Amino acid sequence: MIGARLDGAEVEHLTRRGLHLARFTVAYNILEGAVAITAGLGAGLVSVIGFGIDSGIESVAAMLVGARLAARLRHGETDERKEPLSLKAVAVTFFVLAAYVTVEGIRGLVVGEAPASSPVSIGVLVASIVVMPVLAAMKRRVGLRLGDNLILADTAETAETRICILLSISTLIGVGLYQLTGAAWLDPVAGFVIAAFAVYEGKEAWDGELVEDENDD
Repeated sequence: MIGARLDGAEVEHLTRRGLHLARFTVAYNILEGAVAITAGLGAGLVSVIGFGIDSGIESVAAMLVGARLAARLRHGETDERKEPLSLKAVAVTFFVLAAYVTVEGIRGLVVGEAPASSPVSIGVLVASIVVMPVLAAMKRRVGLRLGDNLILADTAETAETRICILLSISTLIGVGLYQLTGAAWLDPVAGFVIAAFAVYEGKEAWDGELVEDENDD
């Protein structure tokens, strides 16, 4: 393994850095989610509300990674028996999100109510597209130096981070096109895309794949 050449002090330093990055990911996702939900509710943008809820849910996966790294620093073991139950709870939340966004999207199409413009929503989506790849690259560098699949599981090479970035891009396209064209149906359609992502993420969580096992290749 790449990390086999590191001494104990270097391993501890890199593990602490990985823990700090996991904690920052949690804090960023919570802040991003809060801003997106607030902006989405204010403008009546279903897709942005769904994006914000998704950000909050995804922070749970980062919490699980952080819990494992914290336990490693304490030279202890995490209670992995609780993880499957936690991930199944996360999965149910993703499925509820998908149902909510789908129902609200259909209602928006039927009613035809036009959302308000929201520069804040555009800003938080652009920030996500910029921040997430940079954060993932930083985690990847730490994971490669440690030779640690646990940290690498939370980088841009995993489906979870790719989905987060794609979700940001698809939502931004939908909201951006709506702001430019005024076509009210674009927001519900962007919401349906979020619902599809949420179902996929829910399945990943139910199968225990949001947080890859430390011993997996």
